[in-house]
Amino acid sequence: MARRFNQKLEQQSAPAFFVHGPSPLARLAFFSALSLALMAADSRLEYLASVRQNLQALLHPLQLLANAPSRLYRDTSEYFSTHEYLLNENRKLKKNALKQAVELQKLSTLELENDNLRQLLQTNKSIIETSVAAEIMHVGRDLFTKKIIVNRGATHNIAAGEAVVDATGVIGQVTRIYPLSSEVTLITDKSLAIPIQVERNGLRAIAFGHGRDNTLDLPYLPTNVDIQRGDKLVTSGIDGVYPAGLAVAIVSQIEITPDSPFARIICVPTGGVENHKQVLLVSIPHTIEPVKTEIISTVKLEAKAKNPESKVIAIKPTVAKPGVREPTAVKAGPEKPQLIPEVKSIITTPTNNVSKPHATE
Repeated sequence: MARRFNQKLEQQSAPAFFVHGPSPLARLAFFSALSLALMAADSRLEYLASVRQNLQALLHPLQLLANAPSRLYRDTSEYFSTHEYLLNENRKLKKNALKQAVELQKLSTLELENDNLRQLLQTNKSIIETSVAAEIMHVGRDLFTKKIIVNRGATHNIAAGEAVVDATGVIGQVTRIYPLSSEVTLITDKSLAIPIQVERNGLRAIAFGHGRDNTLDLPYLPTNVDIQRGDKLVTSGIDGVYPAGLAVAIVSQIEITPDSPFARIICVPTGGVENHKQVLLVSIPHTIEPVKTEIISTVKLEAKAKNPESKVIAIKPTVAKPGVREPTAVKAGPEKPQLIPEVKSIITTPTNNVSKPHATE
């Protein structure tokens, strides 16, 4: 009886509830390929950018709630600071403010002199940029990247590419914008490069983040390059993103090996990459074209002696624009010359015939 019963059970097919689908390995391979395809499409087409921004806006209150304990602890410790510490800090700040006030007076005089020289040379004015103060909310969760999140975003007119600095130097660059926050990639991240120049001799190069530690590298420089230990590196400003003259790093180590034509130069950032909490977001610099001095020139015609009825042409100069040359002074003639755009001329036609006018294109 038991043997017949077992045979009947073996002949019966398993119910649909216990039917197995694809194997776990096949499922893993399928979903891995799907994930890679979606990530590649998102990196190329950025079709999930709006979705990511909306999710970040929804999660912003939760981030503030998660940071509330640390903020409360910091505020409480600051509240119970000793009176003597505050007095000492106040004295130091007053001394620094006095020194900076004297330097600022000199800077104003130098800027005025520089503007006058630029007007004489008819060159572009100095770079103009604006800045917005921000505070670091938290550090990025990826251990293989050097990124932070600040509490300023698209609603505060922050744009991708802006430089992030503190009181001692450059610390990074804004790489992603959210409605109420922004992602900043630090200069020590291996994916970020910054054009620099040596303050001592003006040598230009490009610094790359090392990634593993808080250092920078200056690759592809020959072994006889004029760089010394202790040289200060500042932004060159030739990339149009970082304002020129901001402190970046200090050369700490130079290694030269006989089997390599390039020197290995290691630098330490001057900015508080992992120290300070308040930062400054500096906008991308832009220049303003100069306006030439308004001079109304009077041309004395040689034909005036022969023809007293001919009159003078007065030309009012306008703002110099690239691609448009200024017209030269012309003589009055029997025909009304064709006016060049952007130039307002007052022309009177004499009665007698004189030489025809000419204008340069």
